[in-house]
Amino acid sequence: MSSTTGIRIVSALVLVAGLSGVLFLAPSSWTVALLVLLLLGGAWEWSGFLQVGSVLTRLLYVALTGLWFIAASALAFRFGRLDLLLGIAALWWLWALAWVVRAPAQSGRWAAAISGWFVLVPACVSLLWIWTDPAYGLVWLLYVLLLVWAADTGAYFAGRALGRHKLAPRVSPGKTWEGAAGGLLLVAVLAFFAAPGLGAQRPVLLAVSLVVACFSIVGDLTESLFKRHAGLKDSGRLIPGHGGVLDRVDSIMAAAPLLLLATRCLP
Repeated sequence: MSSTTGIRIVSALVLVAGLSGVLFLAPSSWTVALLVLLLLGGAWEWSGFLQVGSVLTRLLYVALTGLWFIAASALAFRFGRLDLLLGIAALWWLWALAWVVRAPAQSGRWAAAISGWFVLVPACVSLLWIWTDPAYGLVWLLYVLLLVWAADTGAYFAGRALGRHKLAPRVSPGKTWEGAAGGLLLVAVLAFFAAPGLGAQRPVLLAVSLVVACFSIVGDLTESLFKRHAGLKDSGRLIPGHGGVLDRVDSIMAAAPLLLLATRCLP
């Protein structure tokens, strides 16, 4: 095992332990606070993709992201329009898929700024909804996280062992089709065993989970595309072996609203 892999694993274990402590032992308000910190920290890192040197401008972007989050939360929780928000998020990720496939050489500042709001805001509202809604709660929140971690972990180790064919060489040269297949295989195993605990039919949960896992890869590639445009290797340096907040949660940003939308649409 290389030292980089070791650091990556140790950092992941520390993150899992800390998150488990918040979810299982701390008051519910801590989870809400963690989501807000995730939103604001992600917004700060995303502001680096705008390629502006001014700290004030970056802080303004963070503040605007917070305001969009408040507005989107009101739309979902107060006015009962969660499905509208999730539908917008789904359309965005379909557009992001097309964008990643086309892999443009550059994106403008406004495109980067608006994309950040589409990535961060619906995802954090979705995670908050899953956590607070009695029909979902902790078990579904854990499933979202485990699904993304399974896709990421399976892709990482399968890619290192078997990776030969590049998945998106113009966006993220390190990702391979073999790695993606390994991630999807691990997600399928997770869905098979998790279905009874979630009260879901295995074939349905399997199909939904695989589609969501595919878009979690799109979430990863979308962030990679903006990092490439900004000339950055990582979105930040907060997490040893993983980079910044966005480097760790980019897949969750795509998975959370799409999984929530799918479960609400199913009978």
